[in-house]
Amino acid sequence: MTTAQTRTKAVPVPTQSTYQNRVADYWNAEENPVNLELGRVDDLYHHHYGIGDADTSVLGEPDPERRRERLTHELHRLEHAQAEFLASHLGDLSSTDRAFDAGCGRGGGSVVAHLRHGCHTDGVTISAKQAEFANEQARKRGIDGKVRYHHRNMLDTGLTTGAYAASWNNESTMYVELDLLFAEHARLLRRGGRYVVITGCYNDTYGQASREVSLINAHYICDIHPRSAYFRAMARNRLVPVHVQDLTAATIPYWELRREAEHLVTGIEDTFLDAYRNGSFQYLMIVADRV
Repeated sequence: MTTAQTRTKAVPVPTQSTYQNRVADYWNAEENPVNLELGRVDDLYHHHYGIGDADTSVLGEPDPERRRERLTHELHRLEHAQAEFLASHLGDLSSTDRAFDAGCGRGGGSVVAHLRHGCHTDGVTISAKQAEFANEQARKRGIDGKVRYHHRNMLDTGLTTGAYAASWNNESTMYVELDLLFAEHARLLRRGGRYVVITGCYNDTYGQASREVSLINAHYICDIHPRSAYFRAMARNRLVPVHVQDLTAATIPYWELRREAEHLVTGIEDTFLDAYRNGSFQYLMIVADRV
């Protein structure tokens, strides 16, 4: 008797570079507790860092299990505060507007934008695993009719030109060339549409990328851009900054707290803190209008 072999259907890969394929492989394999455990708090999975004053009383919790739980919840609260802060700068969106989440990860930011504004959101990631996970989360919430995730390249999405009132990147620009990225945002946004980016960037006034920035690049397989590159690339692609905010001081409490969370540390925490404190690295938000 012969037994038919079951073949796993290959997942189509979006058109992208060899480097982007490596990044996709990284995120398809990623199971980092600092992303997963925090997301399980309320099923909002973020792939970025936090801002705001931290409740350091959690460090004094005497019960080890309770301390771990409180640390997890507090770090998630700070990350969620960052997502809400970004969403608050997307402009006046209605329930009929569409917004685009470039490099959406496991989808938390798209959900935050939808819940805040009622808008439709499309998230794009080059990780098939992340897109599948995020769509399942949207189905569980009953919002999959308005929040959708796509396994595509954010540099070439195939989404409809001029269909979006707002778009954003939340800590995902360091994986791509900025001119290619901003050209796609400018194509997708309608005239007067709002673009927001929150990112780590190296400080041009410091000089070249510092040792700490190089270590962060190696850790995340990324290429952190200088601060000035964002403004030059925006100017070339019809994106005019209307608000710039340095969030470096606001994110340091998050990193100080995360360094104390033994169950979540990844080994890069001190590098981030050193880079922020020596001035070679900045956490920046840029809000721009598409003209």
